[in-house]
Amino acid sequence: MRVELSRYRVAKGKEGRVDEWMNELNRRYEEALETLEREEMHVEVVFREAHGEEQFLYWFSIQKETGENVESSPHDLDRAHMAFWNECIDRSYGSQEPEPQVVLVPRWICRAVGWGNPQQWTK
Repeated sequence: MRVELSRYRVAKGKEGRVDEWMNELNRRYEEALETLEREEMHVEVVFREAHGEEQFLYWFSIQKETGENVESSPHDLDRAHMAFWNECIDRSYGSQEPEPQVVLVPRWICRAVGWGNPQQWTK
């Protein structure tokens, strides 16, 4: 299982486009859920943060190691996601991806979804 938190800087001047895309994802929620299955994505959450003039998007996810990559997706929404990504993410900033140190998930949730022991998800 991969537990990830990634931080990306929004390209300057693309904040309005980010608003549009977040609204689009919420509007197309059911369609977005359909994209998770082939990726074996159990949880995906997008956060947004502003620091002065800069904005950042954070992706938190729990995904099986064997999940398919978004770039190979047949879903229209994933293709739109990649177009958004190429338009709005500041590649000069790179990706900030801290390593998980502790993963706490109640045992009943792990049993219900067949996750095993979350203590094994940290490096």
